[in-house]
Amino acid sequence: MPPLRLAIVVSHPIQYYSPWFRDLASQSDLRIKVFYLWDFGVTEKRDPTFGTSFKWDVPLMEGYESTFVPNVARDPGTHHFNGLDNPKLNDDLLGWRPDAILLIGYNYKSLLKLIFSPRLRRIPILFRGDSHELCPSIGWKPRLSRFLRSLIFRRFDRVLAVGSASVDYFRGSGVSHDKISIVPHCIDNERFRAAAPAAQEDARLWKHELGMPKEATVILFAGKLEEKKRPQDLLAAFLRILTEGSRESRVEGRATGDEKCATSVLLFVGSGHLENDLRAMAGDRVGRDVFFSPFQNQLAMPKVYAAGDILVLPSFGRSETWGLAVNEAMNLARPAIVSSHVGCGPDLIEAGVTGWVFRAGDASDLEKCLREALSDPARLKRMGLAARDKVNGFSYEVATKGVVKAVREVGERRKAP
Repeated sequence: MPPLRLAIVVSHPIQYYSPWFRDLASQSDLRIKVFYLWDFGVTEKRDPTFGTSFKWDVPLMEGYESTFVPNVARDPGTHHFNGLDNPKLNDDLLGWRPDAILLIGYNYKSLLKLIFSPRLRRIPILFRGDSHELCPSIGWKPRLSRFLRSLIFRRFDRVLAVGSASVDYFRGSGVSHDKISIVPHCIDNERFRAAAPAAQEDARLWKHELGMPKEATVILFAGKLEEKKRPQDLLAAFLRILTEGSRESRVEGRATGDEKCATSVLLFVGSGHLENDLRAMAGDRVGRDVFFSPFQNQLAMPKVYAAGDILVLPSFGRSETWGLAVNEAMNLARPAIVSSHVGCGPDLIEAGVTGWVFRAGDASDLEKCLREALSDPARLKRMGLAARDKVNGFSYEVATKGVVKAVREVGERRKAP
């Protein structure tokens, strides 16, 4: 049989997806073409939340067929509905003659025009999404949103959920169980694991340059320093631990400050408008117990995770639909503490085994998890190995098999009388 032709429509080249697309393109029974709607990440552009201009330093366009569909938006981007406005998209898709279309996202002008186009009605559409309702809202607006989503989701022949929280989201949006397939969220596990040996030495030198105590347990935050990531919650919890530790040292007649600070430190890696506030909040702890390093591009990330002993992702709200930083850290054998609003929590975090989940926005609950993590550094290392085993099931290989299976089943279902 000739290979199935799968058109993939995605906003822009993404460092997590491009290696997966190469894996999909390597399948003998599948031919893919990716239709990009914006060129962010390929050409250098300013990211206002990072506060810097950059482009990704890993290959994004190699190993698979792709095209950029002209975007006529006055302000192109994914930060607003009209930011993806590509009038030629439907014509380009029809011209390629796909057997199926896979959408990654739907709430933009071009994508809704695609979904409801009469000309594309005969082509099966699959949708991969990672939204969740781990922080449910009440009132008429959420109910209206679910209703509108249900109208859109009826057009999809199959939805591809990235994990258990997104399965619940789709079910709550009116999607029947038989139309949901699991295609797990994943990163380039092989790249991160291959980089691990060198990353350990790089991390040792980097921590020395930053001035960290050699034997300190490192709590790591890696991401944008912005409100929805809640780095201030992590800093508040950590400072309370330090303050109590110093108080105990004074009562017991031991040295204060440096002795206690050498046991654990907090490292923020990333940029954003909250950095000055965080530095002010940490005060004279900066450079002793609390350290800052700016945005690191993809090739440096194995070193970043190797520098930490545990990753903390304290995000609040719906913005952290998964938290792929957790996948990255686990590939470097690092456990994680995540908030209850982080989408990967139900799938990747086993309490006391691969990490901990705390109540989102509750700095006291986060502090409790941190205390348990810091109480036994040897246990953290064992948990890191368990985390690396856990993330084995979240790989490009597994995701690719899920897509191929879903495309075939959709085609057979369409042909059935």
